[in-house]
Amino acid sequence: MENKTQELSSEVDIRRQKINELIENNNNPYKEKFERTHKIIEAISLKEGTKLKVPGRIVFKRVMGKFGFLKIQDIEASIQVSVGVNELKEEAYSFYKKMIDIGDFIGIEGEIYTTKTGELTVRADKITLLSKALRPLPEKFHGLTDIEARYRQRYLDLISNKNVATIMLGRSKFVTLVRKILNDNDFIEVETPILQSYVSGASAKPFYTKHNALDKMCNLRIAPETYLKQVIAGGFDRVYEVAKNFRNEGMDTQHLQEFTMVEWYASYWNFENNIKFFHEFLTSILMEIKGTTKIEYQGIELDFGGEWKKINYVDELNKILGFDILEYENIEDMIKVVEKTNIIDIKEFNGIKTVGGIIDLIYKRKIRPNLIQPTILYNYPTCLSPLARRRDDDSRVIDKFQVVVAGSEICNAYSELINPIIQRQALEEQAKAKLAGDDEAMEFDDDFVLAVEHGMPPISGLGFGIDRFMTILYNQPSVRDVILFPLMK
Repeated sequence: MENKTQELSSEVDIRRQKINELIENNNNPYKEKFERTHKIIEAISLKEGTKLKVPGRIVFKRVMGKFGFLKIQDIEASIQVSVGVNELKEEAYSFYKKMIDIGDFIGIEGEIYTTKTGELTVRADKITLLSKALRPLPEKFHGLTDIEARYRQRYLDLISNKNVATIMLGRSKFVTLVRKILNDNDFIEVETPILQSYVSGASAKPFYTKHNALDKMCNLRIAPETYLKQVIAGGFDRVYEVAKNFRNEGMDTQHLQEFTMVEWYASYWNFENNIKFFHEFLTSILMEIKGTTKIEYQGIELDFGGEWKKINYVDELNKILGFDILEYENIEDMIKVVEKTNIIDIKEFNGIKTVGGIIDLIYKRKIRPNLIQPTILYNYPTCLSPLARRRDDDSRVIDKFQVVVAGSEICNAYSELINPIIQRQALEEQAKAKLAGDDEAMEFDDDFVLAVEHGMPPISGLGFGIDRFMTILYNQPSVRDVILFPLMK
């Protein structure tokens, strides 16, 4: 380690000397601009003999006397460049050999040709140093292998690991397609506050912060739900938001405290309309990005085509437990009957404050991990979603569904609760649970309840976790691998 540190220090000193020498000779090593005629991705499709001006970062350099090769790249592609004294002349070639290093940004002027080995190459007639790198690329550009270093210095990871660049470009394309499909289906993109006055929209622990100007405590958004539904109340027919959310909870391969989701709401839909729309939405994106509805994930082929399996949430849990979960409203009674089944260690219930919490934990232990192919879960207990519409034939259950893939929930959706009387009661119960010590319960959101009381149309909404689905789409073991800059210690 000490030798590597000394080598790095020496390399930095050498490059610093080059920078000083360039400045002393009135050759600014940090140019203002470069007149590019082609990006690298465009250059690799050009015909032989085409003249071009193409910039990029040097990632490979080999000098063999008076001739050699280098390679430049950007986020999309790379291309080989041949450099010889015959084209550059003696002085320019000497400058190239002495002053230009791997990691530098350069501009190449020349023409396209094919080498004897069949590789498309730019024959350099002129090389312009655009930006001098003070530090070399890691390990002589053999790539970053330290996981933490990759996350902290993602810019180096993007340079070194082509797969990372592919994932991040794919993520950008994915979000663009999400917006296009929703826009094409008459959804309107809106923005709602990240800094909020109420903890509402989901069951989660929030981050708190002090608003000095207003002298009040605020929370970072855990979900945009209540604000988006207020927009519907104001007359927007269909709305969506690509939203950053924040939940102050544990970290694992499927969860980060800061995450991205898209959430949409459609007037006059119920949850069944949303099931149909989400299926079409997801398969069309897969076809656009992958060209298929089949994805290889962690050694398993997932097939998103055709009809997805459906499971009745309440019926499945009742089958596993041997009793009707809807019969129990008291948490102590629920724990007693669950204990008799011996299907789960009740020590895992420590800290859980509600029947809904008990039900959710059992589901996460006994059902969710076994769902590999895309599966629709529906018919949930009312206690799990205070903002969802109660079924007309049985108020103990709600018109809600989730899609689970490879043991991971990728979306959550339901018909929305628009009855102002029931909504007020549900949020009052949440507020009581909050006061009783349930950190994940919602607060009573006065502004939202007031909006419901002024009237809302029938609505169905859906939240879709982009980070989590990216891990499936690009076969990555952790959400950190599909985020440019995950938070580190």
